[in-house]
Amino acid sequence: MVDWTEAEATAARRLIDLALAEDFGSSGDVTSQATIPIDNFGQATFIARKPGVVAGLPVVSLVCAAIDPSLRFAPAVVDGSTVAAGESFAGLHGRMRSILAAERTALNFLQRLSGIATLTRRYVEAVAGRSQVLDTRKTTPGWRVLEKYAVRMGGGHNHRMGLFDGVLIKDNHLAALGGGAGAVRAAIAAARTHSPGLPVEVEVDSEELLAAALESRPDIVLLDNMSVETMHRCVERRNANAPNVLLEASGGVNLDTVGAIAATGADRISVGALTHSAPALDIALHYESGKMDMPPRSQS
Repeated sequence: MVDWTEAEATAARRLIDLALAEDFGSSGDVTSQATIPIDNFGQATFIARKPGVVAGLPVVSLVCAAIDPSLRFAPAVVDGSTVAAGESFAGLHGRMRSILAAERTALNFLQRLSGIATLTRRYVEAVAGRSQVLDTRKTTPGWRVLEKYAVRMGGGHNHRMGLFDGVLIKDNHLAALGGGAGAVRAAIAAARTHSPGLPVEVEVDSEELLAAALESRPDIVLLDNMSVETMHRCVERRNANAPNVLLEASGGVNLDTVGAIAATGADRISVGALTHSAPALDIALHYESGKMDMPPRSQS
């Protein structure tokens, strides 16, 4: 699987346990138990109702294993692949009771993660290689590892995972230190001393504060809610005075503005909407009788 590690698998198993506990309660799928004979076998096909980017296939596999290890899940694509509306991209074969029990949980994961990957791909295409598109910590509680995985499947990049793996000095940190250029310099120096092995990023909202930040050479300066014209000037200042410092744009970023922001020369653009506002990709599970035979397709 593409970029799927034990960290993602561990996060997925934890969420799957919660999801199945919500769905099954103490009695399980009472409808299927009442209506479907235990020896009834069948197959189902995952079909994209809208075009998009698939993400979450390894999670579906883990859902099936948790419900019934004999279920056979057969994807015809890999995560990060684009699918067309109406395209069948994975199949599922086994006991009908087990397929029905797995359906909602599998689709919940697959639709959510594919939606994030699809929206991310739109942003990546809009910047056309001029900047990196990054996510933020604006994620669903408990889902961060998987949602950030989905961003990567869409072609985006991950910002820090949490408060522990990178220093990001924001406006409220600076306000607590008294604000202004002096606070910027002091905060960067303190971060270097406290966490010498971590990247240091500082948020600024004016050209004056950018100048102070560049003097202290953080790894990244976050340009917060600046106009395109101001960002252009900030990039010129950075190029002239501290070309090794990366500039990241944030605030007011959407699909209508991201292209112009990328054109300023900003190295990175962080977009909270990738995870907090991505609509689920419409995916259905269609049931069929007989033996499953998913045709192969080219991976894209």
